[in-house]
Amino acid sequence: MKIKYFSDTDTLYVELRESSIAETRDLDENTVAEYDDQGNLCAITIEHAKQRADSPDLLFEQIAA
Repeated sequence: MKIKYFSDTDTLYVELRESSIAETRDLDENTVAEYDDQGNLCAITIEHAKQRADSPDLLFEQIAA
């Protein structure tokens, strides 16, 4: 899994799996989901991420199983 934040455009990109994208769906005006040819969710793009999260900070925490 890869998470990228682009501060210049306030865009958050979450890649769940590396795969060829077969379909892209607009979930709303600022959210896009990408799927492979098996229908698996591969990535999500969120525009205006900080504004939508109502938070000035991006925090990441990995919790061991």
